Amino acid sequence: MLVTRPEPDNRDTAARLRALDIEPVACPLLEFEPLPTGLPEARGFAAMALTSSNALRGLDARGTLATYAGLPTFTVGDRTAERAREYGISDVRSAGGSFGDLVELLAHTRLSGPVFYPAARDLAGDLAKSLAPYGVMVITAQVYAMRPVATLPLDMREALVDGSIGAALFYSRRTAETFVKLAGDGLGREAQTRLGMLCISEAVAEPLVDAHFVRVSLADHPSEEAMMALALSFARDQNAA
Repeated sequence: MLVTRPEPDNRDTAARLRALDIEPVACPLLEFEPLPTGLPEARGFAAMALTSSNALRGLDARGTLATYAGLPTFTVGDRTAERAREYGISDVRSAGGSFGDLVELLAHTRLSGPVFYPAARDLAGDLAKSLAPYGVMVITAQVYAMRPVATLPLDMREALVDGSIGAALFYSRRTAETFVKLAGDGLGREAQTRLGMLCISEAVAEPLVDAHFVRVSLADHPSEEAMMALALSFARDQNAA
């Protein structure tokens, strides 16, 4: 099963798959890069919002994470919340799911000031725009970029075509878009029909559907646990067949 997540998440997902007796094939399609953008002072912010643990990596790479570690921190999901605690942030609340869940959590939390939002250069969702109708001010700082890899390794392309790899896991829309760009029609119609495209959300699945991949499945919930349940279900169906 192809694991397309960037590192270090790729290793974590691969370990979970092995625990389920599913053989992972690591193929990170995005690479992390910290950005040297200017950052605001922590003083005056009521909270920090995180839609990815990569924001923590971006701040840590700059040596500025400790500056914001005292802020109440709201995360999009439980895994990002766990990473925040690993980085030494004690006051963490998880929205437990999607970007929309995070918006709802922040919108209905009585905050006394603006929210600091360290984010990616290419935003999947505009937190400032989403919270503006609720009167919540968000200051966004682009602290990292996820750069698509230039090519899909030849051995992995061959394994996708010949059936050695039966499925691929997708956790972000940009990863799915990168896969389509690097593989796409070049895999052939038979592979597009056979391969299992296991996606964390409908938004992630859209580029794959548009590229005519047929076996596209969605996790019941946007979480790692739901993705593992989806992977296990797919593997059992394959074994039964």
